[in-house]
Amino acid sequence: MGAGHGADGARGREVELVRLGRIGYARALEWQRGRAAGLADGRLPEVLAVLEPPAVYTLGARGAPGQLLAAPAELAARGASVVRTDRGGGATFHGPGQLVAWPILDLRARGLGAAGYVRGLEAALIAALARFGVRGETVRGRPGVWAGGAKLAAIGVRVSRGVSRHGLALNVATDLGWFDAIVPCGLPDAGVASLERLTGRAP
Repeated sequence: MGAGHGADGARGREVELVRLGRIGYARALEWQRGRAAGLADGRLPEVLAVLEPPAVYTLGARGAPGQLLAAPAELAARGASVVRTDRGGGATFHGPGQLVAWPILDLRARGLGAAGYVRGLEAALIAALARFGVRGETVRGRPGVWAGGAKLAAIGVRVSRGVSRHGLALNVATDLGWFDAIVPCGLPDAGVASLERLTGRAP
């Protein structure tokens, strides 16, 4: 693990970087909750966790059972679990070839509301994608970052006691066939993309 400067470095704030690597979603979620509670209580610093969980479908606050197009038993037979979680948004997929990032930040200290924070995550993603020659964009009423009319990165957050949890998932070299089993984020007409598909290589 290491440390780095946060986006508001001018105010001297630092954010610890923790590389959780390949870790089960349930175990990572338990870790996330503990870190958020520690930050809210003033015991632990802000942190950015990056991870790559095994195949898992998560249903957020707006996730309805109809957003799963296959039964949980069928998905389990394919090697994927189904978890209901407390982030915002609908159904999404996390798995190999995907970069999941969870910034656990004190939004109150940073003077950020939930909406402004999500816009900031989108802007950070768009700036990162530009380094790979990909033009990311936002679409009104559709959170996340899109490229070529398809969703490239999903965003779903939860804010409690002024502390952010969950975050974003960027498809780098993800097997996009996994998304065939869901209505991504409750948008039936939404296609999905990956950096590998858009650029011909997996950075």
